[in-house]
Amino acid sequence: MYMIFNLFILIVSLFLLIKGATMSTKFAVKVAESFKISKYVVGFIIVAVISILPETLISINSAIEGVPSIGLGTLFGSNVADLTLVFALIIFITKKNIKVESKILKNNIIYPFVLLVPIILGMDGYYSRIEGFSLLIIGLIFYYFAFRNNDEPKVESVSKNDRRKYIFLLFLSMSILIIGSHFIVTSASSLAINIGVSPIIIGIFILGLGSVIPELLFSIKSVKRDDDSLAIGDLLGTVLADATIVVGILALISPFYFPIKIIYVTGVFMVVASFLLFYFMKSGKTLTRKESFILFVFWILFILVELALAS
Repeated sequence: MYMIFNLFILIVSLFLLIKGATMSTKFAVKVAESFKISKYVVGFIIVAVISILPETLISINSAIEGVPSIGLGTLFGSNVADLTLVFALIIFITKKNIKVESKILKNNIIYPFVLLVPIILGMDGYYSRIEGFSLLIIGLIFYYFAFRNNDEPKVESVSKNDRRKYIFLLFLSMSILIIGSHFIVTSASSLAINIGVSPIIIGIFILGLGSVIPELLFSIKSVKRDDDSLAIGDLLGTVLADATIVVGILALISPFYFPIKIIYVTGVFMVVASFLLFYFMKSGKTLTRKESFILFVFWILFILVELALAS
């Protein structure tokens, strides 16, 4: 009976995910137009900040409960998935190459190097409050420059009432998406435990991948609507926020030690994935199926290494 209930919750959660993703892509574009800011900036700042809520809540709860390393592993692990698996799935599912605007590459040329900062600061297996504050400031500065470099699109003016409505509906739709992702993770975890699946598999494939569901579905819907910049902004913004702002908040709440392999394995995979992704973006200003396959293989390698070290 309990398994049937979890299966029902799983199905309802899937519906919420799809509905939330459809609505959020629509209203993210409306918000961009109402403020006369680019879709990339909306994805990078507004949608990304909302998208990180699942892993942020997991990380903060783990810090409060005295096991912040779980949150750190989830953050870096989901970042690897965002930079590799998610981009690969978008191209595979939509059957379309992802177009990369030249200004995105120009404005984010130091992006992979920013992701190096939490790795360098954490090489001793410890994040202090000063280091946490530094990461928080670095993340906010990068967001500031992303907004400042915005290229205003030429659109018709929108009334303040419509603007408020679009913002409310965007937050509502992203909330639906996040609620759906939360319950799909909890119900899937319960089903896996009942079936007798290994806790390692649950951690990597259900908790880790479950936290990237909001940005995955949002990005798929965006690319299907030919809003590629919205999808790229969401994914890059989510990864940056996780690696700097969220890690910084964790350290500010409570400075913590963590297994050094999180830095030397998960963290290094995250940084290498970012360099690989940007290299592919620069080659022809598109992400192709061939390149998405390489990203997928890179993610498989990451999973195999994590499983080998966890055994």
